[in-house]
Amino acid sequence: MINKVSEALRDFLKQESAGGIVLIAAAALALLAANSPFAAAYFDGLGTQVTLAVGSFSIDKALILWINDGLMAVFFFLIGLEVKREVIQGQLSSWDKASLPLVAAIGGMAIPALIFLSINSGTPANQAGWAIPAATDIAFALGILSLLGPRVPVALKALLLAIAVIDDIGAIAIIALFYSGTLDTDMLIGAAVAFAALIAVNRMRIGSSIPYVLLTIVMWVFVLKSGVHATLAGVAAAMTVPLVARGGSEPLLRMEHALHPWVAFMIIPIFGFANAGVSLTGISPADLAAPLPLGIALGLLIGKQIGIFGFALVAVKAGIAKLPEGVNWRQIHGLSLLAAIGFTMSLFIGNLAFADPAQVDAVKLGVLSGSLVSALAGFFLLKISLPKEPAQAPVEAASVAS
Repeated sequence: MINKVSEALRDFLKQESAGGIVLIAAAALALLAANSPFAAAYFDGLGTQVTLAVGSFSIDKALILWINDGLMAVFFFLIGLEVKREVIQGQLSSWDKASLPLVAAIGGMAIPALIFLSINSGTPANQAGWAIPAATDIAFALGILSLLGPRVPVALKALLLAIAVIDDIGAIAIIALFYSGTLDTDMLIGAAVAFAALIAVNRMRIGSSIPYVLLTIVMWVFVLKSGVHATLAGVAAAMTVPLVARGGSEPLLRMEHALHPWVAFMIIPIFGFANAGVSLTGISPADLAAPLPLGIALGLLIGKQIGIFGFALVAVKAGIAKLPEGVNWRQIHGLSLLAAIGFTMSLFIGNLAFADPAQVDAVKLGVLSGSLVSALAGFFLLKISLPKEPAQAPVEAASVAS
């Protein structure tokens, strides 16, 4: 079992790192498209209405909403699988393993939100975006980390992964509690019935992916119509996938392994391309200094450093947690900067928080500027603080991390 967990961790880090590079390219392409002669085609294409109808039942949404509500549900399903595995047998399976990332992640969510609210205290219309800088983009962060090569201790990668997983749990809770619309009771009942069916399939220890996939699609449709954000259906469904089923099969690990390439190399880059495009025409330093983008950028850049590094330092000094072997405080500081790359989840929450296109564009400016500065600062800080030689052989390191 330890070998399987180690292999899963290595696969995750490898795919997320490579996926982060693809995501960076997708974001750059989106900015290029939004500021080129093809800008109208880019924005009009994302606004194209797409209708799915079966008899009298239909779902009619703009293409960008199919991406954000539909494709991202698969992303959230994968997050749910990863969270469940980490809690059962991974980096969050015991207090010794979970204490440092838990405290650091709490600080990394709370302080950025407080910084955002303090900067936007005089602008009530912006305050719905308080959760935007609380997010971490694990794909982007690991993509930057991968550029530093084998000198990066696997323990540092595992810590970043654990912080990001806890951050995702917090983001999921925030979306469920603060960014849902008017609720439709009948649709919620339908979603509850589908969820109960998933639990029944779980109790029967069925190893086939088919019933989980079909029931998840049914639940997603009901949740979409209910007013609760549809992506949460993916998380809820993932919680019902068993780690070990009848006959000794491992559906959770199998589905996680199968989904990773699709999410890392297709779904997240498509989301990045659809959501990162913002016209820079007429943008001035004054626009970047406006409360909304400034609150997001400083929430990410300053808030994550104070929250993750500061809370981790206090936790270790107080004896609540301990620093991973082979990791020093300068590396933790560099990690806190990479965790300030909020791209995917920050843009996602920004789309939920604001309907005004001008505010959405301001969110993009804040996320892109804050994430870019954080990525560069984290990269160069880690470059000078990492050992000159590879820390450990990958297989040995992964075994230690697991």
